[in-house]
Amino acid sequence: MPTQNATLSPDSQQSGKLVYINNIKILLTILVILHHLFIAYSTAEGWYYTEPTTIFGVLVPVKMFISINQSFFMGFFFMLAAYFTDSSFTKKGTFKFIADRLIRLGIPLVFYCLFISPFTSYLVYYFAQEHHITFLQYLSGYDTWIDVGVMWFVLALLVFTLMYVIAKTVFKISFENTLPVPTTRKILLFALVLGLVTFAVRIVFPVGWVLEPFGFQLGHFPQYIAFFTIGLLASKNKWFEELSQRTRKRLTLSAGICLLLFPLFFIIRINVKMPIEWYSGGFHWQQLLYAVWEQCIGISILIILLIKGRTKWNKTTPLLTKASRFSFATYIFHPIVIVGFTLAIRNWIVDPAVKLLVMAPIIVLSSFVLGGLLLLIPGLKRII
Repeated sequence: MPTQNATLSPDSQQSGKLVYINNIKILLTILVILHHLFIAYSTAEGWYYTEPTTIFGVLVPVKMFISINQSFFMGFFFMLAAYFTDSSFTKKGTFKFIADRLIRLGIPLVFYCLFISPFTSYLVYYFAQEHHITFLQYLSGYDTWIDVGVMWFVLALLVFTLMYVIAKTVFKISFENTLPVPTTRKILLFALVLGLVTFAVRIVFPVGWVLEPFGFQLGHFPQYIAFFTIGLLASKNKWFEELSQRTRKRLTLSAGICLLLFPLFFIIRINVKMPIEWYSGGFHWQQLLYAVWEQCIGISILIILLIKGRTKWNKTTPLLTKASRFSFATYIFHPIVIVGFTLAIRNWIVDPAVKLLVMAPIIVLSSFVLGGLLLLIPGLKRII
């Protein structure tokens, strides 16, 4: 997730018309924390420390949350970042704009690779695996220095930003075409086409396949690229402001239908007796079905939140203002909070599902508190 200034220009931060975007950013940050916590307590891999539950009745809603969350939340971050990119570039100019992005995104990325990721891994090594050595001793044998972890997003955003600068300065693309706000039909058609493209990409790069050492799951990148581009176009054509309540109601119906269809994936898997990996990649009709479903529900939820935010959440409080300001620091450091708390209760003899229920609000709150405390460090606010 981008920094405050990397996401919102100073003018936009002061505009009462865009307060809802800060509030959506808080919501998305909470979803990131919960997403990783749900993974920690539902699967055997995909996070620094895991304790998967074995209760099927819990796994179904947990997997449902992870799937629906994945369908929109990171793409939403890319779109919001892009929405304010063009105005920032115009105001700052090429060199100042690039320098600002390298400082505000590049420095946190390097810090995560050099300190946060190895320290988080060390906590697991020391407490869960019971190798009682010092952190310096651990570092002497540490050989994965380019481990971007959750900061893959920041790295991807830097790449997208560089491509944007090239498009503006070399190819003179203005993104200023006058395009009307998309209708519901066009939005759903776009979701269908994006689902087909995603299906094609996942034949070669299934979900879970990671481009090392960058941390990119290329199976999700069709959406990320598309949403970043949409953010640029939406800014120039004022799409956020013009999306209608009629569109929200129709897409609410679309999201509801997709939600009701989710159990179908479990039914298909049981009846066809297929590996679950067929939903993630390869030339399978099940993968096509899931890819289209994912884009339809993801885009529907994203636009519903935009319209709902603009009309209902466009106000703030001192607490919300602070939470928005803390959000990037929260994003960077939340892995330490999740791993620290999950390790602290690892010997609690209850099912991991109970731990998930108890720890979710504690970890979310603690992550924001830590983010706020870190911003008290002199000079850190200039970076994050």
